[in-house]
Amino acid sequence: MNILILSAGTRNKIVQYFKRELAGRGKVIATDCSNLAPAVYEADRFYLVPRISEPGYIETILDICKKEEIAGVFSLIDPELSLLAKERERFLAIGTCPIVSPYELVETCFDKYRMYQLLMDMGIPTGRCYVDKEEFYRGVEKGDISYPVFVKPVKGSASININKVYGRKEIEVLFDLYDDLMIQEYMDGTEFGADVYVDIISGRCTSIFLKKKIKMRAGETDKSVSVKEEELFRLLQNFVEKCGFAGMIDIDIFKIEDEYYISEVNPRFGGGYPHAYECGVNMPVRILHNLEGVCGEEEIGHYKAGVCMMKYNEVMIKDMEDTEIIG
Repeated sequence: MNILILSAGTRNKIVQYFKRELAGRGKVIATDCSNLAPAVYEADRFYLVPRISEPGYIETILDICKKEEIAGVFSLIDPELSLLAKERERFLAIGTCPIVSPYELVETCFDKYRMYQLLMDMGIPTGRCYVDKEEFYRGVEKGDISYPVFVKPVKGSASININKVYGRKEIEVLFDLYDDLMIQEYMDGTEFGADVYVDIISGRCTSIFLKKKIKMRAGETDKSVSVKEEELFRLLQNFVEKCGFAGMIDIDIFKIEDEYYISEVNPRFGGGYPHAYECGVNMPVRILHNLEGVCGEEEIGHYKAGVCMMKYNEVMIKDMEDTEIIG
């Protein structure tokens, strides 16, 4: 059984985990548009591919799937998830299963205002959001929301162009500089991250790992500690099953006083997933079982609380004297 990891980038641990779980029963193939992406060198084989926006990209990936007899494929970056979900039937037709949620749901996750509207419709607490700055100003006047707030792209990832704003003048400057921005309530509470797996055969949520975030860096969890919160387990299980997610989901949550607020949902492996894996929450093996036609058992909260993750820097050195370097 061979697995294809798209846009592997710097996610070395994900490649390592799949190689470990396959244990020689199959290969891990990786792709990236740069040959300076360190994770690709952890794979059994890698392909240098065009950027996802270039014509013919999906055909390139389909050709790799056919050549390498890929059983399952997934991406590690947000913009590629929609493409993978949209072309699902083309992958299935060649015997490759895209491990991704349905297209419309992926699009909703990538559009933060649409996700806000979905959460509101479901009655799940979330921070107030505005795409119309005049409506936001009226909200401030009525006391519905107050400064500081976050101004961020409606569609974006990796915390790019996110600004904490303290007044109207800053909002006006940002809205003049950038298009498609939204204003989001600043939530001052305890921040949690959840690594969730929804069985791609049964549609049931079979695994949830919770961590309290201690420190963030570049939009990813840098330091965290594993925790268990039964009420939050139930909220997340109900949410992902009702929505119809599939595979792995990364969810950000705030706890303010005694209430949980879902902040952001990413239908892919989160940057902090290694914390879950090292605590025994094994999503790669769940994916492999699903690809073999086996439904997973429910093991929500089956890990030890109080285990900390601390990221640190590492480097890869590679002699590329006779290779064209593509950054």
